[in-house]
Amino acid sequence: MNHILYIKNAAQIITTTNHSEKPAKKDEMRHLQIIENGSILVEDGIILAVGEDDFIREKYTDDINQAQVIDAKGKIVTPGLVDPHTHLVYAGSREKEYVMRLEGKSYMEIMEAGGGIHATTVATQKADFHTLYEETKRRLDTFLLYGVTTVEIKSGYGLTLEQELKQLEVIDELRKNHPIDIVPTFMGAHAIPKRYENDPDRYVDEIIQRMLPVVAERKLAEFNDVFCEKGVFTPEQSRRILEAGKRYGLQPKIHADEIEPLGGAQLAAQIGAISADHLLKASDEGIHALAKTNTIAVLLPGTAFFLMAEFAPARKIIDAGVAVALSTDSNPGSSPTISLPFIMNLGCLKMGMTPEETITAATINAAHAIDRAKTVGSLEKGKQADIVIFNVPNYLFLSYQYGMNHVDTVIKRGKVVVEGGKLII
Repeated sequence: MNHILYIKNAAQIITTTNHSEKPAKKDEMRHLQIIENGSILVEDGIILAVGEDDFIREKYTDDINQAQVIDAKGKIVTPGLVDPHTHLVYAGSREKEYVMRLEGKSYMEIMEAGGGIHATTVATQKADFHTLYEETKRRLDTFLLYGVTTVEIKSGYGLTLEQELKQLEVIDELRKNHPIDIVPTFMGAHAIPKRYENDPDRYVDEIIQRMLPVVAERKLAEFNDVFCEKGVFTPEQSRRILEAGKRYGLQPKIHADEIEPLGGAQLAAQIGAISADHLLKASDEGIHALAKTNTIAVLLPGTAFFLMAEFAPARKIIDAGVAVALSTDSNPGSSPTISLPFIMNLGCLKMGMTPEETITAATINAAHAIDRAKTVGSLEKGKQADIVIFNVPNYLFLSYQYGMNHVDTVIKRGKVVVEGGKLII
């Protein structure tokens, strides 16, 4: 017998439509479909219908009579949130660096003192598979509590073939066992290992000649990411790594122009990257280059917030015609958060985005940033039933009441996984 779920009487159903093929840009990012007193009918994990409650009850009476019913009266319903940029597989923590930063040390100064990515790399290399699996699972559980139903996870704290594979294997095992849909990204190019600090091109060769072939052969990643930044990988090195990944079927992503305007945005546009992430220091030339493509600008305001840095110019980027997504950048050093709703708050309060734009950026555009827009990111007939019910009377409360978790119910592939704000998996 088919499993039918009927969500009824929602104060508002909030979604975007007609953006499964191409992301929302400019004014499209502000255009939400809002259904008052709305209902959703789900059959076997797929959305069957979305509309006003009277219409749904009249047209699907027989289905409703055999359905599991959730009354969303006084609450709003949105697509499951999508986080397209995280570094969730790691061991250890870096709270001491937080204090150093409060004392005035810069991100690069902390890295040069043995902190930063290298500190997490050491801890992650020492951790066994089971430890990494269990710690990452707990983080994913918390993501569910905050309404996130699809997450991208990068490797990048291994920096050797064996250790990068360990991280990717943890991700692969979690993909099989956790309700959240997990999208894997290989990021061997996250930092220059200490052993290659005097000859970084040798490490670039190792990534291209040793790591990428094995990752691709074992089908452990869909994307290939690189940290294009001064003191890390140059634009030329980044291009070599990303073009090599394309030859192995891995779509390019790029950490671009986070600390200095190094030309990462232009590189993303030139190589057809699916996303260019960070962009705090992106030049006007880089922004206009991205605007001519469907590359998604994934903005990470939690990182700027935590590093006490200047925020990405979201308003300029959106108005130029670049499709924007939002992400936590969840990691132990520069953005130790798991709250995508808080990131949406920062989008409004620190980057000048509208509430409507942040919803689009955390749903359909975020889905485009990880090549999932045809299945998730909006509430439309035929899409996967990834749904969040927030205990607020209208969608403006999501940005108006900042730093709060309003999630009441989370539905993943038609199954309730959070109920009354508590995990039931």
